[in-house]
Amino acid sequence: MLRIGLTGGIASGKSAASDCFSVRGIPVIDADVVARQVVKAGTPAIQEIEAAFGKRFIRPDGSLDRRLVRSLIFSDPQKRNELEAILHPRIKEAMLSRLARISAPYCILAIPLLIEADQRDLVDRVLVIDAPRAIQIKRLMQRDQISQDEAEAILNTQLDRDTRVKFADDLIVNDGSQADLEAAIEGLHQKYLSLATAD
Repeated sequence: MLRIGLTGGIASGKSAASDCFSVRGIPVIDADVVARQVVKAGTPAIQEIEAAFGKRFIRPDGSLDRRLVRSLIFSDPQKRNELEAILHPRIKEAMLSRLARISAPYCILAIPLLIEADQRDLVDRVLVIDAPRAIQIKRLMQRDQISQDEAEAILNTQLDRDTRVKFADDLIVNDGSQADLEAAIEGLHQKYLSLATAD
């Protein structure tokens, strides 16, 4: 089975792109969804995060206070590395477990930090969903109800666009309409089906 790693910067349209593949019947394993599951109340990851960062990052119901954690990791690179060391191995293991149960010509592994976490060994091809910085900032401000300064600060913690694009086997610049994105995904869908059957 052909494994496509879908990645891109924040607010570039990764979720919208994943949805386009899903409606075409292609399995999507989303690292963000898996990440939420590995930090459910009572999980080993939650216990390790509490030990490393303190009780204030855990809500009264035992779940992770994602907003508080996000503000910490965007302001402190060392803390971000510590958190990733706890989460990434567990996320990878869970994704591989799901992958083993899939039967399809190809599947999508949606991994926002695919390049940064050096997880390209998980996939056969890298699909980068890209968007101009100004569009990312606008979308981020609208989506998260934050200021432009906050949006820019978040973007500044991420891998720069040029570096990310260098790793792309396939690239979609998502700066147009939903119809434009759909058309681009349909083209890749046909390409991936062809590649999968050629193996």
